[in-house]
Amino acid sequence: MPTPDGETCWTVIRAAASGDSAARSTFANTYEATVRGYIEIRWRGRVLANEAGDAVQEVFIECLKPGGVLERADADQGELRGLLRRVTQNVARRFEERAIKKGRIRPEQSDWLAELQSDEPGQATAFDRCWAHSIIEETTLRFRKLAAKDGKAGQQRIDLLERRFGSDEPIREIAASWNLPAQDLHNAYKKARKEFYHCLREVMSFHRPNTTDLERECRTVLEMIG
Repeated sequence: MPTPDGETCWTVIRAAASGDSAARSTFANTYEATVRGYIEIRWRGRVLANEAGDAVQEVFIECLKPGGVLERADADQGELRGLLRRVTQNVARRFEERAIKKGRIRPEQSDWLAELQSDEPGQATAFDRCWAHSIIEETTLRFRKLAAKDGKAGQQRIDLLERRFGSDEPIREIAASWNLPAQDLHNAYKKARKEFYHCLREVMSFHRPNTTDLERECRTVLEMIG
């Protein structure tokens, strides 16, 4: 997601809270994948699975409505990820409680809800991993745009990084399939990793502008996705 110089998640939030339509769209587009991913995992194989889209919409209504979450958000009170996680979990619980009241979830079918409530650390981890995956997807888009400026060589780095990350193919096998010297690809891979990490730093600067250790934040995201 290309952003103007100096823009961060908190500048977007302040603008969205004041009613700026572009900022509201940016906020929703930026975090929808995280919210949707978590809700789909939470309800996978359950009766509420087909209501994931409605729940996602309700999360953003809670955030963007007058007097809503974004108007009360404070950059000094913690990172946005934690705030968004709490809102998403509250909305999910609201849907679950409605389903119980309406008899769509019978008492004998509700053991999984008790398990969710007793596994707060596990649910936080699930949300954080969805957030991390969205960060990596955003970083990947930036990297592709950056590398593509270098023409054929840049496209080679894009393909190389995808084959290394996606299939964990050894450089020597990729070099053989492309009929290229392995050392050339080792050099290209080194440059691709450097470009990717540069893009990751840019993305994390947007999402974690108040951090005192950007390098640690980048490492944490990479560790989250395994």
